[in-house]
Amino acid sequence: MRPFRRFFQTEASSGIVLIAAVAIALAWANLWPEAYESLWLTEVPFGLDGLVPQESLHMWINEGLMAIFFLVVGLEIKRELLDGELSSRKQAMLPAIAAVGGMLVPAAIYLMLNAGGAGARGWGIPMATDIALAIGVLTLLGSRVPLGLKVFLTALAIFDDIGAVIIIALFYTSTVSWGYLAAGLMLFIMLLLLNRLGVRSIPVYLIVGSGIWIDFLNSGVHATIAGVLLALTIPARSAEADREPPLQLLERVFQPWAAYVIVPLFAIANAGIVIERNPLESLSEPVGLGIVLGLFLGKQIGVVIFSWLAVASRLGSLPASVSWRQLHGVACLAGIGFTMSLFISLLAFEDAGLLRVSKIGVLAGSTISAIAGLALLATACDSQ
Repeated sequence: MRPFRRFFQTEASSGIVLIAAVAIALAWANLWPEAYESLWLTEVPFGLDGLVPQESLHMWINEGLMAIFFLVVGLEIKRELLDGELSSRKQAMLPAIAAVGGMLVPAAIYLMLNAGGAGARGWGIPMATDIALAIGVLTLLGSRVPLGLKVFLTALAIFDDIGAVIIIALFYTSTVSWGYLAAGLMLFIMLLLLNRLGVRSIPVYLIVGSGIWIDFLNSGVHATIAGVLLALTIPARSAEADREPPLQLLERVFQPWAAYVIVPLFAIANAGIVIERNPLESLSEPVGLGIVLGLFLGKQIGVVIFSWLAVASRLGSLPASVSWRQLHGVACLAGIGFTMSLFISLLAFEDAGLLRVSKIGVLAGSTISAIAGLALLATACDSQ
C-alpha cells in the first residue's frame, strides 16, 4: 500500500494547489485581461529545424508540459495494473465498470442537449474526472473515510483517465499525417523491444520518447498521447534486486512536478475566463447546461447504477466497510472533471464563444459536484 498512500497524499495536496491556481487565473483574466492574453500568446523562441515549430507559450504548456503529465498518468496506470490495487480482476472490476457508466451517461446527457448543434463535438467534456481535486475534497473528511472508499475513488479515476486518453486519441484528432504517425509508432515498438531485451537505461527511454512526442506533434494526433505510450514501455522491474525499478523511479521524480507545477500552470493558462456577462446565461446554453448536467447528474447516475449492476451480477463487490451511501458520495466527487474536462474543451472547440461557455460549464459542474459529494459523504461517514 505504500505507493498508493504516497500517490494519494500527493494528489490530495496538489488539489489544494490546483484550486489556488484556478483562483489566480480568474482574478488575473478579469483584472488584467490584456496582460493575461498577451503572455500566453507570446512565442517561445525554440525550434528544431522544422521538426518542432516555434509556438506560443500556451501551446508549449498544453502540448509540451502536459505530455509529462500524461506520462505520469500512464506510469500510475501501469503500476496499479501490475502491482497495485488494480492488479487482480476482483479488485479492478467494480471501479472499471463504474467508470464505464460514469463516462457513458454524462456523454448521453450532453448529446441529448447538443446533438446536431454547434456544440455536439464537446460530448467528451463531461466524461472526465479530475483525480487530484476529487481526492483533495475526499481528504477534507480525514480519517472518517474508509480506506476502501479511497481506493475505489482512485481506481475509478484511473480507469476514467484510460477512457479519456482513448477518447482523445480516437475522436479529438485532426487531419492525420500518416508518415509522422508511422514513425512515432515505430519508435514506440522499438522501446517495447528494448524493454523485452532487458534495457533499463532511463535516458534511452526518455530520448526515444522525445522522438515519439515530436512525431505525434507533427502527425495530427495530440502530442500528449506520446506520454502515455512512453509510460507503457518503461520497465517495471530493475536489473538488480536492490535498485529501484525505472517505472517507480520516474513516477517518484515526475509526479511532484506534474502535481505541483505542470497541472497548476495548465490551470492558470486555461482557466482564465473573462466574466463579461452573468455566468448563469452561459449555463442556460446547450453546451454549458450539457456539461453541468453531465458532470453533476450523469456521473452520479452512471457510477451508482453501473456499480449496482456489477455487484448484482457478482462481477464486483463493495469494498470492506463501504456503504452504498458512501459510494453515492464518491460518485458525486467523480463529477469534478476540471483538468481533463478543460483539456478536452480545448480540443473540441475552436470557436472562442463555445470554448468560453464550456469552461464556465466545467467550473460550475465541478464546483457543484464537489459541494454535493462532500455533503453526502459527511453524513454517510458520520452515520457509519
